[in-house]
Amino acid sequence: MKGSLNAGKPRDPSGGEGLLARSVTRRDFVKKGGLLAFSAGALPTILLACGNGTSGGHKTLKILQWSHFVPAYDKWFDPWAKAWGDKNNTTVTVDHINYADIPTRTAAEINAGSGHDLILWIVPPSQYEPSVADMSDVVKAVEAKYGPQLDFARLTNFNPHTNHYFGFTYSFAPDPGDYRKSLFEKAGLPNGPTSWDDMLRATTAIKSTTKGAVRGGIGFSPEPDSNMAARALIWSFGGSEQDKDQNVTINSDQVVAAVDYMARLFKQAETSEVFSWNAASNNQGLVAGSLSYILNSISAYRTAQKTKPEVANDIFFSKPLQGAAGVKALASEHVIQTYIIPKFSKSQDTAKQFLLYLADHATDYVQNSELYELPVNPNTNAAAQLPGWLDNDPFKSNPTNKLQILKDATTWSVNVGYPGPASPAIGEIFDTNVLPTMMAAAAKGDKTPKQAVADAETQIKAIFTKWRQKGLVGGTT
Repeated sequence: MKGSLNAGKPRDPSGGEGLLARSVTRRDFVKKGGLLAFSAGALPTILLACGNGTSGGHKTLKILQWSHFVPAYDKWFDPWAKAWGDKNNTTVTVDHINYADIPTRTAAEINAGSGHDLILWIVPPSQYEPSVADMSDVVKAVEAKYGPQLDFARLTNFNPHTNHYFGFTYSFAPDPGDYRKSLFEKAGLPNGPTSWDDMLRATTAIKSTTKGAVRGGIGFSPEPDSNMAARALIWSFGGSEQDKDQNVTINSDQVVAAVDYMARLFKQAETSEVFSWNAASNNQGLVAGSLSYILNSISAYRTAQKTKPEVANDIFFSKPLQGAAGVKALASEHVIQTYIIPKFSKSQDTAKQFLLYLADHATDYVQNSELYELPVNPNTNAAAQLPGWLDNDPFKSNPTNKLQILKDATTWSVNVGYPGPASPAIGEIFDTNVLPTMMAAAAKGDKTPKQAVADAETQIKAIFTKWRQKGLVGGTT
């Protein structure tokens, strides 16, 4: 890592800083002004158990997570996690799999009642709420040190209907537009698009002038990026899946307009590849030079810096695109890092101690992800240093201020399920790809936009009804 990023870096909590530095008694906890809302008799188990990790014999911690889109992150994380284990009498193993396999692997382990102690998701894992440990003690401990979670993070790991923290969210990646500046200059938009109409005109012109060799890159596939794009478009046209009270609102004129737009985008500016993409496809297409615009994080750009610097120099970023007049342009966070602990885990306290340690090292995960991951608690050292890093990218952007556009990302990033929470119903809708399937049906001409939206409403209402019957979702319609 670049030396300039180490300024202000939090000290290792096992060396004397943070909640894991020493054993915390009930009396100490109250006197030191920790989570004062808790009575001494109701203190979270994790806080009482924190110490050097040596009591109770040797321990194990098994972690499952996706293979990071920025490879440098995994190269840092694995030995770092194992070093924590060495200091805390714990054998730590870290297993990485393709993100597309995380949902099925999670379900299989929960059904079997055995597997990993920590599982990392990049989209809301809310549908597993009945099968995972309560994380309220971890969330509140981190908030006591680093400030309240940003709203979209809280609505990702907290179910307000059940008052239950089913996960621990610690970082997110913004989801700007990534565009090829030289191509948009030729289309008359040297500074990139500011509206969905701009993007449609430009990508249509680019596809036409390159005889289809370069096209638009918004997906219609059963994968996370297509899910995020569908939601960004719907929100920016004034629609949503649900309202803030968890009533289904998908069947609206605004959503129909968004679906109609996507059908036109496909017909004018894209090719049928978009129906079978995986989560890496749009990244690969941008770096290869076959796509002019994608909706994604900075991971594709970081890849291009290392493999095709001439392409990286031509990649620039745009904020969320304007849809309907008078509607705020929004984007879902591209990924939102959320750990869950299955109830079957016999190492729950150890897992929670590790998460507290991770929270104390925001500077490490931000810099080792090459500014891909940003903290969701506002008072970390990393959050304080982030504006300077984005003004002058330590990872050698050209120009160095190329990432400035992300400085206000917390004002235009929202959670999956916005304006409501990422409830178990929303988690299932995402996991079963209802929205990109709706978009694809209209784009292929299998259904009119109105028919596609009506069919999606039927599916979504059935999902909401199922989870309401389980007492895990609010609303009435």
